[in-house]
Amino acid sequence: MTAAAGETSGMLQFGHLRFPCALGRSGVVEQKREGDGGTPLGRFPLRSLRYRQDRLAAPLTALPLIPTGPDDGWCDAPGDPAYNQPVRLPYPASAERMWRADHLYDAVVPLGYNDDPVVPGAGSAIFFHLANEKDGVLQPTEGCVALRLKDILAVLELCAPGTRMRIEKR
Repeated sequence: MTAAAGETSGMLQFGHLRFPCALGRSGVVEQKREGDGGTPLGRFPLRSLRYRQDRLAAPLTALPLIPTGPDDGWCDAPGDPAYNQPVRLPYPASAERMWRADHLYDAVVPLGYNDDPVVPGAGSAIFFHLANEKDGVLQPTEGCVALRLKDILAVLELCAPGTRMRIEKR
């Protein structure tokens, strides 16, 4: 995945495939901080595919599949012991809801960013997920990488444990 400095869109390349992608509202950043809206620079493993069974058939992929449920969340509270980890809702600290009314997390892949080890405040919930599109334009994310549904499904078919996403600036 490449983008020009400060850009909120880029190009995701997987082998010979190339797809436009949305990035964080602050573009690609070298020093990620919680809430900065930046997509972190680096190379990160694709951990698993979480998906909404009520909206999507299990996508074809060799990544581990995890159905998302209504009580699934992701802790984004830097001072909490579960920071940047999945949690069950309701959760006593701040946590992002994974079961959303919009379709952004119908298919969502947690990137192996800030998870081994977790550094409080260095950013959480960095995902590869579905894009929000308005009038044909992919909208910026809060720090994730996002694709259109047909594009993410094409990429997921080629992914397996050990697949990594490289996020770089042009």
